[in-house]
Amino acid sequence: MQTNLSNQSTKDKLLEQKRQQSYQSWHEPALRTLSGLLDGRKKNLARQSRDVNNAAVTRDEFMQSLVDQHGVHGINLYHAGVIISSLYRAKRIRYLGTFIQIIEEGEL
Repeated sequence: MQTNLSNQSTKDKLLEQKRQQSYQSWHEPALRTLSGLLDGRKKNLARQSRDVNNAAVTRDEFMQSLVDQHGVHGINLYHAGVIISSLYRAKRIRYLGTFIQIIEEGEL
């Protein structure tokens, strides 16, 4: 027989799992947003004859872009921050101080 405490623990685990899946479902749209931001940076670097591999955007700019582009779907700054953290834990992005870059497949 399960106690109320173990039932609640199971419910909490299921809720956390659903929450993680929800944030992970935003990985691809967030990466597309980041890719668009990075494309602009790469064009600017290419125009200045500089290395386009150095293109990066700030975390704040990425968060604001997620809200601007996906806010109608319920994304706010808090959720944008959680999605970015989830991307980092999944090794899809890298931090360079306050800047962010996409980790390309095969770079790991």
